[in-house]
Amino acid sequence: MSGEDVYEIFALKYGSRSMRTRNDTFIFADDHNSPHPIDYFVWVIRNRNHTILVDTGYDTAEGEKRGRLVDAPPREILKTIDVDAEKIEEVIVTHLHYDHAGTLNHFPSAKFYLQEAEMAYATGPCMCHDELRDPFTADHICDMVRHVYSGRVVFVDGDAQIAPNITVHQIGGHSKGLQCVRVLTKRGWVVLASDASHFYENFQRRKMFPIVLDAKAMLDGFETLYRLADSPDHIIPGHDPLVLVNYPPVNDALQGIAHRLDAAPRA
Repeated sequence: MSGEDVYEIFALKYGSRSMRTRNDTFIFADDHNSPHPIDYFVWVIRNRNHTILVDTGYDTAEGEKRGRLVDAPPREILKTIDVDAEKIEEVIVTHLHYDHAGTLNHFPSAKFYLQEAEMAYATGPCMCHDELRDPFTADHICDMVRHVYSGRVVFVDGDAQIAPNITVHQIGGHSKGLQCVRVLTKRGWVVLASDASHFYENFQRRKMFPIVLDAKAMLDGFETLYRLADSPDHIIPGHDPLVLVNYPPVNDALQGIAHRLDAAPRA
């Protein structure tokens, strides 16, 4: 294992929503009315040669429109680990839902890695249906189209290598071109599931999230996460507050804000 090709991974929480129940999270939830809060993250993958952002989150205006709390815009949260949003050159966009692709213009130097299927889905006939369109925001999609025309989008079709020991894998299910990210760290291969599994319980108990385009693809995606990760402890769900419980903060001051995913989970 070359030290040059091993990475740190940081989970950076920028927002949350507490007024949710298990009915909002699981199809066939066993206790529909129990509280079930959600956190919103972006992730940074970093070593000496690369600093790669995974997703760009949403801003305060989008949060207010959708009733979500924003602790700070993602570009401000990045400063807590000494990352300058304006200097980031590579951004993996796992999919184009509002909470994953909402501040694209805060990263003026970046190229965006996106699945072809996701762009086709977000700009195609499926968006004529209110239910399928709701997780997207038109302005975000227009921003990405502009980046296509300015040569700043790198389209991926299926599985692809982004950098040494960093790969993306199309899963779908939740959105047509949803992709997860596989990263080699000092503790082995870690998979950032993004919305292939919002919560631990989704992949651990094969419980589907209610926003689903393709149920089979979502269920098959849980198996893909297991296949790509070195163990279940190497799978990081996209929205679970338990991530901040299970993994250590960068330092005491960043408890609940910036946590290390390349470190072993806390007992």
